[in-house]
Amino acid sequence: MNDGQERVILAVHVRGLDGMCVGCRAWWSRLAPYPCWQVEWATSRQARTITARFLGGVR
Repeated sequence: MNDGQERVILAVHVRGLDGMCVGCRAWWSRLAPYPCWQVEWATSRQARTITARFLGGVR
């Protein structure tokens, strides 16, 4: 996956008014509390990329 795909996941999987993930409900008709596992995965990927850049090596 690339950085753009991670941004799409984070843009779609947002907290709804009821505290559930809007992206999970729209894509899979699934009630999942926010943050869902997709948000956790995408934020961890972004953190790894930022850390690698900061330390001097881009993968």
